[in-house]
Amino acid sequence: MQHRPRKRFGQNFLHDQQVIDRIIACIAPRPTDLLLEIGPGRAALTRPLLASGAELHIIEIDRDLVKQLQQQFTGNINITIHECDALKSDLAEITDRRPFRLVGNLPYNISTPLIFHLLQWHEQLVDMHFMLQKEVVDRLAAKPGSRVYGRLSVMAQFRCDVTPLFDVLPDSFTPAPRVCSSIVRLQPLALPPADTGSDENLARVVSAAFSQRRKTLRNSLKTLLSEDKIRTAGIEPGQRAEQLSLSQFAALARTLTYDAD
Repeated sequence: MQHRPRKRFGQNFLHDQQVIDRIIACIAPRPTDLLLEIGPGRAALTRPLLASGAELHIIEIDRDLVKQLQQQFTGNINITIHECDALKSDLAEITDRRPFRLVGNLPYNISTPLIFHLLQWHEQLVDMHFMLQKEVVDRLAAKPGSRVYGRLSVMAQFRCDVTPLFDVLPDSFTPAPRVCSSIVRLQPLALPPADTGSDENLARVVSAAFSQRRKTLRNSLKTLLSEDKIRTAGIEPGQRAEQLSLSQFAALARTLTYDAD
């Protein structure tokens, strides 16, 4: 496939065959799988995914690439091409609400909002394998106390087991990005690591706590919880968000839920 990469779509096309083979080995696609690939680009991963015999749906926003993909896979009944924006797509509708596996070389310029968008289908997802900027993978997997531990870390880890797999150097892509990349596996959890009382309130607490991460909780959460309420959750109001564990964020969310009641 010949296609000039477009900066506005964050296109960097993977061409390193060893990296491609390694990613496919991590995914281990099976003929019984329902796979959904976001951002197939020049089909570097699409071809081996399809060769597994799995049913494959691909989402591509670039209409020129869509035309080339349609030409390349004409007559193959195992693949369905969707010309749409992954950030606005209803994955349940695309997959007929069946369990599915998600694969993607996610555009680095929208990777964080896209991950939040995709996590809403965690109950339907079997697993996710993404190529992301290494910095984003580090944030996904970060633990309390880390300088990169933040909203993305907490919300992803409430939904999934996060496993960084391996790094990918810039020269594996055309054009070469200015950053290192990483492959990560997200495995949705059957149950969250702690009872939040309300997923909506967890999101509110986490968002407020990290909105100004250098502030203490008494300041960052003052519109949601008083100091006394924070203490009721078993947490010292003088702490900062980056110091809290998942269970502590869950306790704050439960306190907010009870306070609303």
